Amino acid sequence: MQCIRRQPKRTASQENILLEQSRRVAALNGIRLGLKDDKDLKFLLKGSQLLKVKSSSWRKERFYKLQEDCKTIWQESKKVLRSPESQIFSIEDIRDVRSGHKTEGMEKYAKDVPEYRCFSIIFKDQRKNLDLIASSEDDANHWIAGLGKIIAHSNSMNQKQKLQHWIHTCLRKADKNKDNKMSLKELKDFLKEVNIEVDDYHAKKIFQHCDKSKTEALEDDEIEEFYKILTERKEIDSIFQMYSDPEGFMSCQNLVRFLYEVQQEEDAVVAAPALIQRYEPNERAKRGNAMTKDGFLMYLLSDEGNIFNPSHRKVYQDMTQPLSHYLVSSSHNTYLMEDQITGPSSTEAYIRALTKGCRCVELDCWDGPNSEPVIYHGYTLTSKILFSDVIKAIKNYAFKTSPYPVILSLENHCSVDQQKVMAQHMTTILQDMLLVAPVDGNKSQFPSPEQLKGKILVKGKKLSRQEDPINENNNLEAEDVSDEDEAAEIEDESVKTKVEQKGKSDTLKLAKELSDIVVYCKSVHFEGFDDPSHPRAFYEMSSFSESKALKLAQESGTSFIHHNIRHLSRIYPAGWRTDSSNYSPVDLWNVGCQIVALNFQTAGTEMDVYQGRFQDNGFSGYVLKPEFLRDEQTKFNPKSITEGTWGTKKKLLLKIISGQQLPKVNKSKNSIVDPKVTIEIHGVQQDNNKKQTKVIENNGFNPNWNEEFTFDIEVPALALVRFVVEDFDMSTKNDFIGQYTLPFTSLKQGYRHIHLLTKNGDPYSSSTLFVYINIQDCD
Repeated sequence: MQCIRRQPKRTASQENILLEQSRRVAALNGIRLGLKDDKDLKFLLKGSQLLKVKSSSWRKERFYKLQEDCKTIWQESKKVLRSPESQIFSIEDIRDVRSGHKTEGMEKYAKDVPEYRCFSIIFKDQRKNLDLIASSEDDANHWIAGLGKIIAHSNSMNQKQKLQHWIHTCLRKADKNKDNKMSLKELKDFLKEVNIEVDDYHAKKIFQHCDKSKTEALEDDEIEEFYKILTERKEIDSIFQMYSDPEGFMSCQNLVRFLYEVQQEEDAVVAAPALIQRYEPNERAKRGNAMTKDGFLMYLLSDEGNIFNPSHRKVYQDMTQPLSHYLVSSSHNTYLMEDQITGPSSTEAYIRALTKGCRCVELDCWDGPNSEPVIYHGYTLTSKILFSDVIKAIKNYAFKTSPYPVILSLENHCSVDQQKVMAQHMTTILQDMLLVAPVDGNKSQFPSPEQLKGKILVKGKKLSRQEDPINENNNLEAEDVSDEDEAAEIEDESVKTKVEQKGKSDTLKLAKELSDIVVYCKSVHFEGFDDPSHPRAFYEMSSFSESKALKLAQESGTSFIHHNIRHLSRIYPAGWRTDSSNYSPVDLWNVGCQIVALNFQTAGTEMDVYQGRFQDNGFSGYVLKPEFLRDEQTKFNPKSITEGTWGTKKKLLLKIISGQQLPKVNKSKNSIVDPKVTIEIHGVQQDNNKKQTKVIENNGFNPNWNEEFTFDIEVPALALVRFVVEDFDMSTKNDFIGQYTLPFTSLKQGYRHIHLLTKNGDPYSSSTLFVYINIQDCD
């Protein structure tokens, strides 16, 4: 039997000393955040009782408190055997803090409590919302304002400040006896905490170098010395030395040289003085219009040193072309949080998709009780939500991320009476946002995203007995139209049985009221590509399953491109994807398909590539197709690349130099990652490629690869580059660490940092790759 050694009980004076130290650490972290003596921060550090709401019968009091690191929240739990880690969540994991009854949980279970006492914490990943009720309006305001300030100030910290904050937090965690000193054992624990394995000899060597006082413990200045050794960037020092003088200063003239020759910055003369003023911490250097090593590192870690072109972070493309000339960020079965068969439906899923830049969302509408239509995945066990609640959520969040139009893709299975209710809800809730008539009388081609700013368009069936559906409304009250039932395509036995039992008809009676609000997106069955002598109306659009669309792209690529110049095409996942997996959107973008709908709730390569494409053009959800996918005379075929106007072939020279602060994948204290980097090219078939670095063993803190790779890119305008970092495992599948994907045309050249994203597409606070990029024209 193993004996557990009890920790000796602390005396009252020891407790007071520790309490005072804790206050000092919290105050220091508050200053680092720029929140010195902030009353909301002080309230959060003290903590308070809050009511946690889970259901109509589960509402319990729990204590919540901001930890002294000003980065994590501790929550009281009454669960037996709950691990200490599970009682803490990071402020970095919070996407949003909403006041009042602004989640489904609050709407359902807290309507009896005044809104001013209620707030909800929305997390970045798939975690459930945390719905909370404060004991007073003041307490609720302290939590809402305090969390808001910490999130805003944390986001505005530069990389060096984030790194310093993180390392000092890890140091504090490793200081087990809280004496503000670090023994050799604590130093080794700390190194494991920051994801680096150092053998005893090297750990002792670092320790002895820093232990100037020879007290067998590091404190104050000695810990700072240790911090400097740990955060040294030798690879950046060597670049800096090539352009600096013996005193350690890089003159403005030499910075101009570096920016022009290495970083390929055309406005180097204007940029250099501005970079010195923005990033140089040394006042003497700043006055002399020069840069030190610290300022140089700050620049390389900044937005200007990012691999993604900062000018592409705002809308820079022509937004005045017809809607069909743009790729549109689009979601499939937007209401689902998980799988396609049994998962929950939620208005939260619409909010998440819209805030991720999605501009086309799907609504599967069915008759509900009390004459209120509901949304769910028909024939399945997915839960149901009110159509009206979804429309309210869309109204509130449609234009928070992007001002450009949102398309509501309706899959309508409702009776005529409930279709009228749908039309009424959209009209009364959306009001002026809802597009109900052609823009500026334009009836010959699509209006542009610019003309449609702030507007919501409905895609759906339209009554057919009209010469011009966007011009004249006939007097029919309702008539039969063809039924498009994507749910019936699901390859699941229980679904197939229900479809057969229902005796599915190929037609559906359509209400005039619902037909009237379909203006530019009339759903029709695809009957083949246009006969030039009898062209279809531009506003008629078809939906294709991924397999049908890929077959058309493979066999009739050029015809599909011509079709997509004038018409919108929507693609949706195959019926066998009951697990909500995704298909690659790239082959369909390559033939100009605009609305390539993916399951936004499912992380993976496909969603990484999707978000990579749409971070371009200011994350607006609209990306202008290359000119050769918009030209009526184009002969481009992505399956057979010949000489043409699709741009100069490029050679991409890429060096993976190093990594910084890669996160732990396995939370076990002794687990250290063995990272490797894979570089993938996604584009036309000839360009698709993948190359990888060697594995660095036991170092996720500052691995060094220094490996070079070359890629030939035939069609740069369609290519995306994805960097994936994995934890290598000999016996099982490698664990995902982080990734970053961007369009080839958004790459910056020279020495750049890549700021890695999590599995769900959110940025890590300080995990980066350092690379060198050079792009040349092919001979």
